[in-house]
Amino acid sequence: MKSTRRDFMGLAVAAALAPAKVFANDSGTLSFTPDLESFKQYRAPEWFRDAKLGFWACWGPEAVPGMGDWYARQMYIEGHPQYEYHLERYGHPSKFGYKDIVPLWKGENWEPERLMRLYKKSGAKYFCAIAQHHDNIDCWNSKFHRWNSVKMGPKRDVIGLWREAARNQELRFGVTEHLAASWNWYGVTKLSDKKGPMAGVPYDGVNPKFFDLYHSGNEKSKVEWWYRDAPDAWKQEWFNRIKDLVDSYQPDLLYSDGSLPFGEYGRKLLAHFYNSNIQQHGGKLEAVYNCKFNDDGGEYTEGMCVQDLERGVQQGINAEAWQTDTCVGDWYYKSDIQYKTPATVIRMLVDIVSKNGNLLLNFPVRGDGTLDAQEESILASLAEWIGVNGEAIYGTRPWKVYGEGAGSVSSGNFNEDKLRYTAQDIRFTTKEGNLYAIALGWPETGKLTVRSLAGANVHSVRLLGFEDPLKWGRDPQGLVVDFPKEQRGEHAFALRIEGGV
Repeated sequence: MKSTRRDFMGLAVAAALAPAKVFANDSGTLSFTPDLESFKQYRAPEWFRDAKLGFWACWGPEAVPGMGDWYARQMYIEGHPQYEYHLERYGHPSKFGYKDIVPLWKGENWEPERLMRLYKKSGAKYFCAIAQHHDNIDCWNSKFHRWNSVKMGPKRDVIGLWREAARNQELRFGVTEHLAASWNWYGVTKLSDKKGPMAGVPYDGVNPKFFDLYHSGNEKSKVEWWYRDAPDAWKQEWFNRIKDLVDSYQPDLLYSDGSLPFGEYGRKLLAHFYNSNIQQHGGKLEAVYNCKFNDDGGEYTEGMCVQDLERGVQQGINAEAWQTDTCVGDWYYKSDIQYKTPATVIRMLVDIVSKNGNLLLNFPVRGDGTLDAQEESILASLAEWIGVNGEAIYGTRPWKVYGEGAGSVSSGNFNEDKLRYTAQDIRFTTKEGNLYAIALGWPETGKLTVRSLAGANVHSVRLLGFEDPLKWGRDPQGLVVDFPKEQRGEHAFALRIEGGV
């Protein structure tokens, strides 16, 4: 068994020796200007560092077909499974386009208060709602865009109602925006079939009546361009709509699906988000902005935000707070998908927290506004595990090493499919003078050897959820703990160790 280590304390000391320059206004309050140097003074607030687990609801018209993510784009790609599904169920996209899916999004069984109670019971400390996907539908009472959830679809202020439900449960509230890429993303709506009886008949994106949904001038756009080549008019519209979102709902967290979009437009938006949050909190910055270090035409500099990794984890401890965003299945509801197991979710959570990160986990909502039975079962498993082991997660900080064992991957987006956790993998967290060693499986031999504690001055060892003290001792390999004869609980098992910190 190999010990996987990284010197967290060394990173923290180095960060302390090079503090960020503080920009203050005339009153001495922290203030941001729209330039990357100013953003380097950002530090994640304590509420976020303590929270560790947030839930996310990706919900909008794309949930209606039950065919998963990117439906609004891929229904226009001839031969794609979503195109074939759309053709069979709804008709040809020259006649029945995404604009016609929007009215089918009713949310007739959506109960945000019930769902929020369920999220809180299952361990969420913050909740995020998707404000609009690349499909260009605003899920709030938008001042700048007629394609919104109040005027169309459910005819309700989805973001406002999510926010109210989250605040009623004393959860921090966040919104995710995916709008900037929409201009390039929707270029396919101007195409036509290359073969078959409808060959050469343009899809409905060519109709000027719907340019405010599908955009104009993007006929040759490619999704790989993401933010690149978008016109200034679109950049200004993005700024107006996201500023409206921030000002109307004052979220604790704002997430962009990529790096910070559109140069000066993005920097002005981010400075406004931070400064308005400072004003709302009496001079204290409580805001979190998530974005990604991507080569997508946007901007990113270390320290400007809380870095987000999509479906990925860090290899080791990061000196600054970070976040993984992932999903139990697909981003938008997909009826026939195989979900992550509760064990996978819990082990990812433990691994991420041991490395100074948070997990934002999406449970996709069906078009009618409900979760399916399997999703609710996963939430119930999380609630049970958190009820026993939450003290080893919430409010903790990393130890001098994140863990030991063989389960490690290189840092980055989209690496979660490479994660392989075993009973030999252990992760560490600390809080209030205690060290928590969390085994990512029940030891087959009944004994767990914690090699990182070979020379530690340990006073006591307890298994969370098990009242009786455990037998433990040392050998040349490390601290050896005898687990109970019968397995207690599932998925991951937390030891509270007094001493050794």
